[in-house]
Amino acid sequence: MVVKKFRWTVLTVVPLAVAVSLAGCAYVGGGSMPGMGQGGMMSPTSPSAQVNAADEMFVIMMIPHHEQAVEMSDTILGKDGIDDQVQALAQQIKDAQAPEIELMQSWLTNWGMSSSGDMSGMGHGDGMMSDGDMAALEAADGTEAARLFLEQMIVHHEGAIEMAQTELDQGANEEVIALAQAILDTQTTEIATMENLLTQN
Repeated sequence: MVVKKFRWTVLTVVPLAVAVSLAGCAYVGGGSMPGMGQGGMMSPTSPSAQVNAADEMFVIMMIPHHEQAVEMSDTILGKDGIDDQVQALAQQIKDAQAPEIELMQSWLTNWGMSSSGDMSGMGHGDGMMSDGDMAALEAADGTEAARLFLEQMIVHHEGAIEMAQTELDQGANEEVIALAQAILDTQTTEIATMENLLTQN
C-alpha cells in the first residue's frame, strides 16, 4: 500500500509526459482510502470514476484537435461556391465537435486540470494540419477549396480515430471511453462520405 500511495502522489505532481509512463495508475475519487485526498490529487466527475494517464492525454490532445476541425469547417462554411453536400458535412462536423469540446473542457475542470487547448507536441500521426495547410484552405475558392477541405479533413479524422483507438485500448474512465467510441464511429462514417464526395468533385 505504501508503494501504491507513492506512485499516485508522483502521478499528480509530475508533468503529463511523465504521467503517461505511469498509465497503469488510476485515480479513484471519494476519499475512501486514507491519505488519498492529499498531494493535489484530481477529483473525477463521480466518486466511482477512474481517470488514468491515457484518459488525460486523450482529452488534452483531442480538444485542440477538435478545435482545428471546427476552424476548418468554419472556413469552408464562410466561402461561396462550395458544393451543398460539402457545406452540409462541414456543418455536421462543427455541430458534433463543438459540444464535445465543451464536454472535454468540463472534464478537465473537474479533474483539476487546465481546460485550455494546447497543440504543443502534436503533429506526428495525429492528423493536425500545419499553418501552411490552413493558409492554403483559407486562400482556396470554389471546387478547389472543397477538394482541399475534404482531403485535409480525411487526414484529420484518421488522426482522431487513431487517438480514439488508443483511448479504447488504454483508458479507464467510462465516459471518456464512450466519447472515444463515438468519435471513432462517427468519423469513420464521415471519412467514407468524404471519400465519396471527392469522386464527385
